[in-house]
Amino acid sequence: MKKLVVLMCLCLATVACTKKEKEADVIRIGAAGPLTGDMAVFGQDQVNGMKLAIDEWNAKGGVLGKKIVMVEGDDQRDPKQAVSAANKLVNEGVAAVVGHFNSNCSIPASAVYHKAGVPQISHGSTNPQLTEQGFASLFRICGRDDQQGKVSAVYATDVLKAKKVAILHDKTTYGQGLADEFRKGLGDKAQVVAYDGIGVGEKDYSPVVTRIKAANPDLVFFGGIYVEGGLLIKQFKAVGGTAPFIGGDGIMSGELVKIGGPATEGTYATFGPDTKEVPSAKGFNENYRNRFGEPGVYSVYAYDATNIILQALQKVGAVDGKKLADAIRGIDYNGALGHIQFDAKGDVKESPYVVWKVEEGKWQQVK
Repeated sequence: MKKLVVLMCLCLATVACTKKEKEADVIRIGAAGPLTGDMAVFGQDQVNGMKLAIDEWNAKGGVLGKKIVMVEGDDQRDPKQAVSAANKLVNEGVAAVVGHFNSNCSIPASAVYHKAGVPQISHGSTNPQLTEQGFASLFRICGRDDQQGKVSAVYATDVLKAKKVAILHDKTTYGQGLADEFRKGLGDKAQVVAYDGIGVGEKDYSPVVTRIKAANPDLVFFGGIYVEGGLLIKQFKAVGGTAPFIGGDGIMSGELVKIGGPATEGTYATFGPDTKEVPSAKGFNENYRNRFGEPGVYSVYAYDATNIILQALQKVGAVDGKKLADAIRGIDYNGALGHIQFDAKGDVKESPYVVWKVEEGKWQQVK
């Protein structure tokens, strides 16, 4: 019996050692975002972009001779779930994290990563508060709402010649923050005839769209995500509203058109330039299309964020959070999106926004 116990202990010790050896042979990168739920489309776009980058590195031998493994953290676009997902990723020993997508998820989760010394690059959180926290290991590869809010406001007044504007938002950190930046950008060039908030996850917006229609705006701005945006536009047009909608990057998805149908025709949004027109993104577009189909709008951001982390890791030569964060901050990266460098806050130094429009059921960059 004693021999059996000793033998079992030896076996368990061997398994434990083998597991530790295997764990030592990999580097984990976290993928944090809305992987399930009503925004899973953006989550899948992120995962696919990261997979493409990771597989390309692994095909060349990985980083520091180790295989790169992606670990998923699903936040379901819920702030509390985002904190849980962040703790899960930290406990699983990730070297860095790409995500989260929603600003109201990235901001609370960033405190977890900051405390653990894990570098984080958000590929889609645009609220200025994120990088105003002063965390040395926090970055974003997309632009900020104080940038895109100004672009959409200038387009509204100078190009669309809007004089009376209604502003809606989804009461989230991202949505209300963007709406306020848009309002600030209008200045005295247009009158705000209505300012209202809606609830995330609701299905019937009849009361609010009826009020907006009664205000008789030339244009309606929506700060929020395509899920609610599609319903708002559809229901606004259903009660006889005729003004076009304009929004930020959160509504830039083919899902908006699926949800809102023909009512979304003529809707505007601010986002980065069309990667189909960017020479540096040609290889990414071809490789992504061959594996996953047409790239989602945020796939390339997740792809470049992952490459930045892995390139910085290679330079540092070890999995060290502080050294990795320092390397990311000082990186001079040329990727699918073009040339990328970060400023002292962790924002990209160049983040051009352009205007897009739904034409014949598809998002097209306005020339």
